[in-house]
Amino acid sequence: MTVYHSLAEIPHNPLSVLTIGTFDGVHRGHQQVIGALTQAAKERGGRSVVITFDPHPQEVIRRHGTTVDILTTIEERQEQFRRLGVDAVVVIPFTQEFAATPWEEFVEQLESQIGIAHMIVGHDHAFGKDRKGNAESLRGYGAEHGFGVTEIGPLVVAGETISSTKIRRALAEGDLAKAVEYLGRNYSLSGTVVRGDGRGRKLGIPTANISPINPNKLIPANGVYCVRMEVGGVWHRGMGNIGVRPTFTDATQRTIEVNLFNFAEEIYHQIVTVELCKFARSEQKFGSVDEFLQQLERDRATCQAAA
Repeated sequence: MTVYHSLAEIPHNPLSVLTIGTFDGVHRGHQQVIGALTQAAKERGGRSVVITFDPHPQEVIRRHGTTVDILTTIEERQEQFRRLGVDAVVVIPFTQEFAATPWEEFVEQLESQIGIAHMIVGHDHAFGKDRKGNAESLRGYGAEHGFGVTEIGPLVVAGETISSTKIRRALAEGDLAKAVEYLGRNYSLSGTVVRGDGRGRKLGIPTANISPINPNKLIPANGVYCVRMEVGGVWHRGMGNIGVRPTFTDATQRTIEVNLFNFAEEIYHQIVTVELCKFARSEQKFGSVDEFLQQLERDRATCQAAA
């Protein structure tokens, strides 16, 4: 898969099959769109191209200073596209100027710079100034310019349409199981291992303190999680805590700490990836250190038994 950072970079190919979207989370609904994209490209002997944006459009469209809790960084999105078999990704910098571009003008640019044999569009996707570009408007444009448009309907699970918004809500509420079901994989975050206060090591439960690489990455609800963590290309099982450590401090700043099982390496300053596999319990304040340690042993047993 080749990644381009402007339309001017990608070579023209009239057999290109395109889709457009932010695809935050690259959840199962998005995967359905990408699957249709790669299949359509294969049938035409062409290439599959994803047009996506960074930063998240809502960060630009909303009032200045507003941030969006993203499910996937641009690097994570690219990795998911690669796994799904996409041939090329064009990452377009999303700016106020770009947001003001009429949808017809944008599609004309795609047609002249990339080439369009066919387009795949999600049922709820809209783009261009005032979000006037959608499946219906594209069908009319395509009929005049010689390409077809396929609209992919919603993916419904247990009566609910999968969406990035619902996944964000599930993670914020501690419903990791729903988020995982909608994503089609474990939720993950990457960060740098930084020094903490050393309390875990003194108590016999050394933890890696993780500082997320992207400050806009959504941090799920406070609590104890069964996790997997990648260190130097190797995955290790463990348990993690997200929260404010109320047994030991009155601080309000949230931290991410991971205790790996049967692991004793020094990994300060390394970049790691943490996958949340199971929500074990909510964070709570204990009356004593002994109570806290007893609960951690129960948490360890829970996570060691988790598949």
